[in-house]
Amino acid sequence: MQNREFDLDVTFEEQTPDLSHLDAAALEREIANLPAALQPVAKGILVDKRTMSDVSQDLGIRQAVLVRELHRASVAIAAAIA
Repeated sequence: MQNREFDLDVTFEEQTPDLSHLDAAALEREIANLPAALQPVAKGILVDKRTMSDVSQDLGIRQAVLVRELHRASVAIAAAIA
């Protein structure tokens, strides 16, 4: 799984769920059910395995925003598969 230590001023009350047990097909199915704003972040990081810097630049968002959206997406996916 990816390194969870970010050099950003972003903290969450709950732990980011570990989705490493899901294969790419399962992740893509769950990502398709996310709100449209979270889908490109989740796909870029979780499925395509791109760097946060690359995805944030491609989407034109700050990395702190990307980290927040990735966390929201991960929590939503974990809740959906629970």
